Amino acid sequence: MKKAEDMEKHTAAAVPATIAIVGRPNVGKSTLFNRIVGSRRSIVGNEPGITRDRIYGLTDWNGRELRVIDTGGILPGDKELIPAEIFRQAKVGLEEAGAVILVVDGRSEVAAPDVDLARLLLRSGKPLFLAVNKLDTPKLDATAEDFRRLGIRDLFPISAEHGTGVAELLDALLEKLPAARPLNAYQETAQAAEETRVAIIGRPNVGKSTLLNQLTQSERAIVSPVPGTTRDSVDEVVLRGTHRYRFIDTAGIRRKGKTKLMAEKLSVVMARKHLEAADIALLVVDASQGVTASDATIAGYAHESGRSLIVIVNKWDLLTTNRKDGRPAAEKNIFEQQARRVLKFLNYAPMVFAAAAEGKGIEQVFQVIARVAAERRKRISTSEMNRFLEQVDFQRAGVPASRRVRTYYMTQASVAPPTFILFTDRNIKLHFSYERFLENQIRRKFGFVGTPIWIKTRPKT
Repeated sequence: MKKAEDMEKHTAAAVPATIAIVGRPNVGKSTLFNRIVGSRRSIVGNEPGITRDRIYGLTDWNGRELRVIDTGGILPGDKELIPAEIFRQAKVGLEEAGAVILVVDGRSEVAAPDVDLARLLLRSGKPLFLAVNKLDTPKLDATAEDFRRLGIRDLFPISAEHGTGVAELLDALLEKLPAARPLNAYQETAQAAEETRVAIIGRPNVGKSTLLNQLTQSERAIVSPVPGTTRDSVDEVVLRGTHRYRFIDTAGIRRKGKTKLMAEKLSVVMARKHLEAADIALLVVDASQGVTASDATIAGYAHESGRSLIVIVNKWDLLTTNRKDGRPAAEKNIFEQQARRVLKFLNYAPMVFAAAAEGKGIEQVFQVIARVAAERRKRISTSEMNRFLEQVDFQRAGVPASRRVRTYYMTQASVAPPTFILFTDRNIKLHFSYERFLENQIRRKFGFVGTPIWIKTRPKT
């Protein structure tokens, strides 16, 4: 407990020193990252090139808080779009870092990308450490000496998978890392602000990463026309006024039968995991394709887990080429009616039309998020709920006589999502039409825009 309190005080007083982990593809960077931060934050697999965007994590080592950056596999000479974007993202991480760990595969010979990267990093002048990875037994430690030719003095044989040698590496890092910087006024405000976690979900290639970049006003995530570009979940914090929003760009969710590579399967699992940890989900749909059954399935994941939901109709500009009379080619109300038929269980979710690539509709997205976040945490007093209950005419619910119950009183048990307990004369689950009717009446009276409402029953006795 004392360690956690000390860490909290340190965090409140200073910005932690930053370490960047770099290397060519499939040398074990993400395994080392997960080992240092103590969780499976980055996706790990045998397929090269799994990590693409920058992934951040925090850890505490010997009383000092460290910020760790996992980067994608770098091939400096590769001019293809995604490798070039991975390199650009990694360079951003290198600029932020106070020290750098270059990871190489100790079970293979020195490769040309290793040499190129070592030269690039040595020119930066930052403290540089060479982690010769995958040396799972002490017998293999001697092979690490072959990598001395890279010209990096601080060399450590390690096994990221088993944790061997990682402690020695971190001890050496602490000796050369610059001291933590004091927080400025903006960072102090950001730490004190209440945080709302917003997950951006949807099918592959609907514009989730583009939307993240617009919301954060950065090039935080790699954007390409290739479906499935995003694999790890990428998050970024935005401070607006006194509120802090953590936006999480997740991998495109698709059916199990559509995912073939292990990295894709893991990315879908991680996307579901980050969705369930969020407060609000932005369901991004492609306006040019309409709302599909897959969109409805993804929305169902969020709805059933109690996340608040906002539907973002992206790429709306593709349907609004002007006609001679100046009116758009597509009408929002017609599109929304068709969308609501597919997403019939999301009648409570606001719908925002946007063109993320053009930056249109972004301010409206922020406004709706702020409103939905407030609605999610709204609490109604028991006295107010009972006055409401007295005015509800349950005869209009159309419930069969055998399934009707006598209601005594109702109370809100929790928020996020709003959960109500209805005390009745029998220990029986509410008929679905009874529950739907009551939910609609609650929304008509109290709002709760954008958030599912959970109703539970208990017998008065």
